Amino acid sequence: MSELPRIVSASPVIYGVLKLVFTDGYEGVVDVRPILTDGEVFEYLRRNPKNFDAVSVSEYGHSIFWLDDNGYEIDFGADSLRRDCEKQAEVHRLMAS
Repeated sequence: MSELPRIVSASPVIYGVLKLVFTDGYEGVVDVRPILTDGEVFEYLRRNPKNFDAVSVSEYGHSIFWLDDNGYEIDFGADSLRRDCEKQAEVHRLMAS
């Protein structure tokens, strides 16, 4: 069984959109804005779009996260982000053809 790729870097493109680089060399862009619209857990990121810019990669690259005002982590796992990057890239490719 092969190891799942981990995240090397995460940088905000615009509010709700991240460019991600993975350990296997894959680079992708993921739009998480639809996820951020619901739920109390994401209120910190909605309250001030600048909060989104403070994204960090976890120590071993298994997730990205933000720390809210109370020190709680808001996180997304590397595996789901990779899947979403690939799905969104495929949709964009199909729309462009």
